[in-house]
Amino acid sequence: MADSNTFEVIIIGGSYSGLSAAMSLGRSLRKVLIIDSGKPCNRQTPHSHNFLTQDGETPAAISQKAKKQVMDYPTVSFHEGLAIKAHKTGNDFEVITETGEKFTSKKLIFATGLKDIMPEIDGFADCWGISILHCPYCHGYEARDTKTAILANEDSGFHYAQLLSNWTKDLALFTDGISILTAEQAEIVKKNGVKIIEEAISHIEHDKGKVRHIVFKDGTQFPVETIYCRPNYIQHCPIPEELGCELTEQGLIKTDAFQKTNIDGVFACGDSTSGRSVAVSVSTGSIAGVFANNELTGEAFNS
Repeated sequence: MADSNTFEVIIIGGSYSGLSAAMSLGRSLRKVLIIDSGKPCNRQTPHSHNFLTQDGETPAAISQKAKKQVMDYPTVSFHEGLAIKAHKTGNDFEVITETGEKFTSKKLIFATGLKDIMPEIDGFADCWGISILHCPYCHGYEARDTKTAILANEDSGFHYAQLLSNWTKDLALFTDGISILTAEQAEIVKKNGVKIIEEAISHIEHDKGKVRHIVFKDGTQFPVETIYCRPNYIQHCPIPEELGCELTEQGLIKTDAFQKTNIDGVFACGDSTSGRSVAVSVSTGSIAGVFANNELTGEAFNS
């Protein structure tokens, strides 16, 4: 077919938000292509929580079930590959993959997620998503009442200490060097029974991703079962910025209430716009799909 590489919407990223957008569009009879490289950021996480009907399921199982349901819509196609470039061609967009395939569409949806920048602490990456966690709403119930460490400093450390005190009272704040909490913050943290530990960290001792000790550079160690940390991150995919999409001060793709970016015809959803949550990713993906369809419908109806 001459138009086999031409679609109404291309979705870059085929995890929760991308599949959710595709479902809205498939049900709207739109010709859709999902491009995904198959490397979700939560691939080490054993279980997903705080998402109705899927609580405690593995991330892979949720994705597989979602993909099967989405692919039942005959106008939706899936391409396994990595999109490396996109540009405007007249009124359309052209997307190019790393192996040279080219696809065009009227609308683009980025559901590309975030890439974590792991601290330079041996063992951290091995435990990430297993016993080093970022979100108590996702994992706090399962880690409740465990011996818990916070790896953070300043406002982030204070906020974590305040929040996590609801899930455990055995809590210590590790600043990996001099604490830069304000005097008032430090006083409140200590008043609530949270230790502030400033020793420099050497590595994380673990057993197949399950934390056992935080080991300091002087050779001493501190036993823990759970660590909370929010590493720095960057956009997983550089294409939105290359197209001119604005980012927020937090480094997320800036969108309006309809998941539209500042670039006409370009939408974004999921972690790349709203941080980490399966439920939020599914929600924003659905919104992006709905309003991409609304634009297509309006353009055709008023032309």
